[in-house]
Amino acid sequence: QVQLVESGGGLVQPGGSLRLSCAASGTIFRIIAMHWYRQAPGQQRELVAGITVDGSTNYADSVEGRFTISRDNADNTGYLQMNSLKPEDTAVYYCNTLTLGPPPDRTPSNVWGQGTQVTVSS
Repeated sequence: QVQLVESGGGLVQPGGSLRLSCAASGTIFRIIAMHWYRQAPGQQRELVAGITVDGSTNYADSVEGRFTISRDNADNTGYLQMNSLKPEDTAVYYCNTLTLGPPPDRTPSNVWGQGTQVTVSS
């Protein structure tokens, strides 16, 4: 079983920064992709950013230029650096990973974190 542990959320003033972490544990051979989603009250869950094993990244238009997704393969940990935060960034942020287990089975796992609250308040 693969598990995700998220950290880094909290309360921040507009214009501030936070760095979210997503640490994957369990039997993992390789993280194929990692995504960050967020869900604000009364809103659908939306994709914020994603990164694949080759380092390719993509971002929602609303966070382009402000957020940066990255990964540390040695630690099986992903990050979401959030700068210039706005009140509309307030949401529960969720990490999602696609991983492969070790050979020979290479069992795939698609796992969600528990979510971490980010609140941007004046």
